[in-house]
Amino acid sequence: MKLLVVGTLAFDSVETPFGQAENVLGGSASYLATSASFFTQPQIVGVVGEDFPQEHLDFFVKKGIDCTGVQKTAGKTFRWAGSYHGNMNEAKTHETQLNVLESFRPDLPEHYKNTPYVFLGNIDPDLQMHVISQLTDTKLVACDTMNFWIEGRRSSLMKTLEKVDLLSINDGEAKLLSGEENIVTAAQAIRQMGPKYVVIKRGEYGAILFTEESMFAAPAIPLEVVKDPTGAGDTFAGGMLGYLAHMDRVDDRTLRQAIIVGSTMASFTVQDFSLNKLQTLQESDIQKCFEEFVQLTQFERNLYAS
Repeated sequence: MKLLVVGTLAFDSVETPFGQAENVLGGSASYLATSASFFTQPQIVGVVGEDFPQEHLDFFVKKGIDCTGVQKTAGKTFRWAGSYHGNMNEAKTHETQLNVLESFRPDLPEHYKNTPYVFLGNIDPDLQMHVISQLTDTKLVACDTMNFWIEGRRSSLMKTLEKVDLLSINDGEAKLLSGEENIVTAAQAIRQMGPKYVVIKRGEYGAILFTEESMFAAPAIPLEVVKDPTGAGDTFAGGMLGYLAHMDRVDDRTLRQAIIVGSTMASFTVQDFSLNKLQTLQESDIQKCFEEFVQLTQFERNLYAS
């Protein structure tokens, strides 16, 4: 089944202890759709300026991504600049240029409106609601958000959360949104806001899935080098939703597998800048890493076995 991805297409400039990259391909939709393309057929909705290279769009098409919903308008593409020093789980933003994103209105092409699986990237909750209002036959609508919207657009965000099935956010955002300091009680509070499923991302410590029936904690693969964490959360979400769309099921077993798939995909993104690792990634690499997760979490079920 297909996956609709709504988010940003951007140029990123990033500095980490392992180097820097200037004006490289970034944006939530780029990471989400590329990650999901290993499992399903994504459809992108986003906006770019006249400066956005055709080679980036060609790359998406080569990955089987439908770019009909990418609007190209007069002006410059959204740009973000940031750095990571010390805490690699948190970026310090140096500059944000909204450019064409400032007037972006995500109007869906007609053949996108009945896409069964949807992920709304980290954009204004009013725009997320605008997308939701155009959908006609969905099986799962997921979204992301961040502190900026939680603090500055809370009323609009709460309306969006009433309409989504799954929310994917990091632990700090979960605490801010819920007003709870404990992750478990934070997830419970967020589920009361609307989402049936809450996924809390914890960077190098993995992710936790909360549903009505259960809780599932997935580790992150221990890596010797994390070069650039930018886009890791979006890559995680793309892998997760891409797998759910591939399986065309949303049950406890499939959700747990999807969390591991998302963690698998994110483990590749952080090993290089931009989408460099995803551009050369093979299905055999994904399978090998997935098996590493299996080995990482296997243990003897009989507590007193000798």
